Amino acid sequence: MPNEARVIALRPRAERPPARLAASPLPPERRPPAGREPLWRDLVGDVLRRERLEQERTLKEVAEAARISMPYLSEVERGRKEASSEVLAAAAGALGLGLGDLLARAQGELVRLASRHTGAGRGTSGSRFDGMCLAA
Repeated sequence: MPNEARVIALRPRAERPPARLAASPLPPERRPPAGREPLWRDLVGDVLRRERLEQERTLKEVAEAARISMPYLSEVERGRKEASSEVLAAAAGALGLGLGDLLARAQGELVRLASRHTGAGRGTSGSRFDGMCLAA
């Protein structure tokens, strides 16, 4: 008798988009023009939305858990609002993430997308993007 656990999913897994569509995390209308880096608020919003959809949760559920308004969370997810660190921490916490997890995921996307625009992950000054720097 093999020593293996059998896992039975309570909910069916959400279908993943085809690989060619998953290559860019930003929807076409939010992708930066060629030669321009993406906006931080777009990346953070996309990470929040992706995580919420992977958990098969509604905007209302997450907004209530985070104690922020549903319209505001929607605006943050769509990159229309530059949310405070308190709002981002609350939204991340409602999704079971820490603020650091959320920002690290967004930073990873920024590095990946920026490398496409500047060539092999190097900025205009030639420095390597290997850290995170936020200014308020």
